[in-house]
Amino acid sequence: MSQIQRLQGQFGTANRRFGVVAARFNSRVVDLLLEGAVDCLRRHGVSDDRMTVVRVPGAWELPLALEELAQTGRFDGLVALGVVIRGETPHFDYVAGECSKLSSALMQRHRIPVGFGVLTTDTSAQAVERAGGKLGNKGWDAAAAAVEMADLVAQIRGDQGSELGGAKG
Repeated sequence: MSQIQRLQGQFGTANRRFGVVAARFNSRVVDLLLEGAVDCLRRHGVSDDRMTVVRVPGAWELPLALEELAQTGRFDGLVALGVVIRGETPHFDYVAGECSKLSSALMQRHRIPVGFGVLTTDTSAQAVERAGGKLGNKGWDAAAAAVEMADLVAQIRGDQGSELGGAKG
């Protein structure tokens, strides 16, 4: 059992770069998610000059901006932030579903972690609770997932600067 190599992402950033894409629609809530994500990245050692924040009109536009950032090859992880609140029409299903599906697809295509902090709620009150209320800040959580996964990917690839490196552990 002691021969088993065990890998788990750490929260060290080792000079990694992160891009955060945040929707402007529902900005009252998204701004709180963005504050949480930036705070998380800073607390895990990401300096401001290694962060890029991109604002887009809404959740529908998030995947395109994420795709453009991923294509640059300059980022070790990305974070998507937005809020889609259920209404009386199927618009919610189309926007939330496509945003999720396309973000996942680009993560697989570009082999880059995407912390998904897009809230899909029934009410504005539910969104506020998830953006710094009693249910925490899902922007923070999404950024933490991106940091951890960026480290794990680096370990798996054997990149220098990861805590364990490829064959160690």
